[in-house]
Amino acid sequence: MTQTPSRRTLLAATAAATLAAPHVARAQSTPIRWRMITSWTKNLPGPGVSAERLAQRINKMSGGRMLVDVFPAGAIVPAFGVFEAISTGVAEMGHTASFFWDGKMPGAALFTTAPFGLPPIEHQTWIEQRGGQQLWDEFYRPAGVRGLLAGNTGPSMGGWFRKAITSVDDLKGLRIRVQGLGGEIYKELGATPQSIAPGDILPALERGTIDAVELLAPVNDQPLGFQKFAPVYHMPGFNKPNGAAEALLSISAFEKLPEDLRAIVEHACAAEHAAGLVEAQASNAQAIVELVAAGAKVTAFPPDVIAAMRSKTQVVLDRKAGESAFAGRIVASYRAAIGAGRNWASIEAYMAQVLRQA
Repeated sequence: MTQTPSRRTLLAATAAATLAAPHVARAQSTPIRWRMITSWTKNLPGPGVSAERLAQRINKMSGGRMLVDVFPAGAIVPAFGVFEAISTGVAEMGHTASFFWDGKMPGAALFTTAPFGLPPIEHQTWIEQRGGQQLWDEFYRPAGVRGLLAGNTGPSMGGWFRKAITSVDDLKGLRIRVQGLGGEIYKELGATPQSIAPGDILPALERGTIDAVELLAPVNDQPLGFQKFAPVYHMPGFNKPNGAAEALLSISAFEKLPEDLRAIVEHACAAEHAAGLVEAQASNAQAIVELVAAGAKVTAFPPDVIAAMRSKTQVVLDRKAGESAFAGRIVASYRAAIGAGRNWASIEAYMAQVLRQA
């Protein structure tokens, strides 16, 4: 026979529920707020847009339980101060590119790109299927930071030059704004690489303190007006065959999140990585036409310059691998990923060429 609960039992249960309810309501109505600091000017086509969209994804996917506010470069920390700020707890999240830290953390650049290296899909395959993410996690963990793919500007162009590069000799003494390992390659060939935040490039070019600038791809370069002062637009972008952005997460802040919000952050980053790449593909097709109409002179680097850059790439990677034991592991893993994908990549390239001609 089923026993009917006593009035006292029902009253006790009701009271307990009443006491608990305000706490639950407060927990649900008060969102978790994170600050995302970036290395980009606000809404910079490509990475700046990705940062804003990533925050919006998290806000929407969480149903407002988590709100991410985006701060462009300089609002809280300078463009190149994002990693340290996440590491020291200034903000919970960042959106940036790993090559900015390579001087202090040898090998970091490869998590964004490397000269003559992996294109976007092959790079993502390294990260997700061939051990890259595990290395990335281990590399950043001592700083209390985790990196995730979170946007991609695709392959870059070679950059903007006041005068066309006709031989390797033209690189000697060239003052070029360049990020990543490409700067070391230019230095090997006699140029003077300079690290300048994206928002400060145009004034430097206009004042004549630099002779050339390599940033990203057509849609990212277009609104900055580089062609007004350096109309020669060289290709290919040997320095950045891939343009992966990284989301930096404070590990301590991330681990405090409920499990479902952690999953939302991770999936939002993955979704933005895919969205950024297809957006770049579509936008660059239009931007390059408009840039040419505005006076850009799309010009290939001469074969001897490409050959010299390719040769120096191996010198730079070998040196990078020797800078620390961990850098050696990263370079070895990256090179192994190139080797593992080489045969299929060659077949893909051949098929694409044939099918485009059909």
